[in-house]
Amino acid sequence: MNLPENQLRDNKRSNFLRRNYDKVKHKYAGKIRHKAIERARTRIYLHGRKPEDYEPDVLEVIVKEEEDKIISEYKSRGIVALIAALGLSLFP
Repeated sequence: MNLPENQLRDNKRSNFLRRNYDKVKHKYAGKIRHKAIERARTRIYLHGRKPEDYEPDVLEVIVKEEEDKIISEYKSRGIVALIAALGLSLFP
């Protein structure tokens, strides 16, 4: 069973968009992960310990917490930028 011509184009377009979305998502996820590892390392050193003192599972949890913080910061910055672009004020 063959698909009509316009369904084929839509399918190709959605595949193209999906591939590009996945590529960009992977790229930024790696950068966020790297930044989270650096922050986790700093956090551990501020507590007077070394990363080698922790189990790998605990290190993973610390890095995940830092990733969540970074993503939350980016989201809040995006909302503030959108509000500023629209000319709205947070304080009346």
